[in-house]
Amino acid sequence: MSALRLATSAARRAPRSLALGRRGYAAAADKIKLSLVLPHQAIFTSADVVQVNLAAATGDMGILANHAPTIEPLRPGVVEIVESGKGSQKWFVSGGFATVHPNNKLTINAVEAAPLESFSAEAVRANLQEALKVATGNGSEEDKVEARIEADVYEALQHALSK
Repeated sequence: MSALRLATSAARRAPRSLALGRRGYAAAADKIKLSLVLPHQAIFTSADVVQVNLAAATGDMGILANHAPTIEPLRPGVVEIVESGKGSQKWFVSGGFATVHPNNKLTINAVEAAPLESFSAEAVRANLQEALKVATGNGSEEDKVEARIEADVYEALQHALSK
């Protein structure tokens, strides 16, 4: 008997009590325990939230209750926190990691984070131009690399402010 037929036959004969649990969409009442921490400050500590949208390195993603456990590197971008009855808060993070734990827990470890509304579009534009000038200038290779990283963050911030 081929391995596929053997596995199929065994699956049909298995008792239904051994069936695997199925994942589905989170119920509206389900919450996530969010912790958003920086090296020098805890912004959220086990706060009950409905959804978190974040800028993962693999693309934007939304986290709801009952999300599959995962670890995602974060790129510079917005973390939007949706709270029940309070609307949403938007934070700009420079990078870090988001860890979805079992039991509806989400931990975001970020290098730096600030409320999106605390940034000035004019200041971001001016700082971006300065960073690009250094990145393409005649400085040392180290200065150019640092300026390129700075420019990447300012470009992400400028994009976030334009939405």
